[in-house]
Amino acid sequence: MDQKSKLRDIALAACIVLGAVQGANAQAMQNSGASTAVASQPGTTAALPDTSQAAPAGQAETTALTPDESRQSATGNVAELQQMIHGSDVSELRTTYNGSYGASLLFYGKEMTYYVALFQQKNFWRVIKTQDATRAELIYKDFSRQTLQLSDVEVRRTQLEAQKAFTQRMLALSQDRASRLQADLDIARQQQSIVDSEQQQKRAEATALVQQKVAAQDQLRASQRQVRALQRQLESGLPLH
Repeated sequence: MDQKSKLRDIALAACIVLGAVQGANAQAMQNSGASTAVASQPGTTAALPDTSQAAPAGQAETTALTPDESRQSATGNVAELQQMIHGSDVSELRTTYNGSYGASLLFYGKEMTYYVALFQQKNFWRVIKTQDATRAELIYKDFSRQTLQLSDVEVRRTQLEAQKAFTQRMLALSQDRASRLQADLDIARQQQSIVDSEQQQKRAEATALVQQKVAAQDQLRASQRQVRALQRQLESGLPLH
């Protein structure tokens, strides 16, 4: 076989292969179009994939928020719930308070939707929206535990403030009592000083009076002796009887 014959054979084989590939592609496109048509027909579900996945058996339940729930909480559930509460559209199922923190589980019956809220001093902090009742309960329990942890320092601070105020009040009462006792003691000491001074003065006066009494008695006796002497002189020479 000459060179030209070999080239013709190679070109023919390439054309056969190319035709086969194009035919296969055409068949695949026809099949795909048919499948699409079947899937688009009403009432046909055989071609729709099942995207639901069952949770692994024995997997522990967790209250960690999904990315979607985290986005919900940050992008509008707070305002939505506040508006619904003002309109009395939701029912409060459970509420836990610890200090100024609280957690609530609320239910919107018209849409069978649960709202789980974490708040402080009546101000919503986080709000999670879900239609899964079990998950709503789990998130509520988790938020309730968070309120207990968050309020621990606050409760302790409140107790310490009360203890401090009580101690200060007791100190004030004790100081007032001490001031009163000191005042009474000062008055007693002052009065005792006055009494001691009066007693000393009276003792001095009594001593002086004793001396004056003795002197007066001496004078009396002397006067009496003088009287008797004068009487004798006056009666001298007179008969006795």
